[in-house]
Amino acid sequence: MKRFLRPVAALLFAAFAFNAHAAVDANQASQAELETVKGIGPGLSAKILEARKAGAFKSWADMVDRVPGIGSGNAARFSQAGLTVAGAAWAGGDAQPAKAEKAAKAAK
Repeated sequence: MKRFLRPVAALLFAAFAFNAHAAVDANQASQAELETVKGIGPGLSAKILEARKAGAFKSWADMVDRVPGIGSGNAARFSQAGLTVAGAAWAGGDAQPAKAEKAAKAAK
């Protein structure tokens, strides 16, 4: 009996571990699905959904630009926890240029 239970238990554990880190795409996830990503609570998930009403996020930079409370640091952490944007993981770097570009245009 133990010979049978050990492999079954190992398979169940592996399946659970794999699903615990399954990707959640910001363009398709419900509020509940967004909240499964470590660090995203009800407030931030609501902001993501509100920004998404204007259209799908084209990239991480687009999401960082449109969602208050998400910067480069949070983007990296959320990506590590399984969040994707348009199917892509955070590629690193600074996702703030779009905001700086808008500020420069507004100052002119």
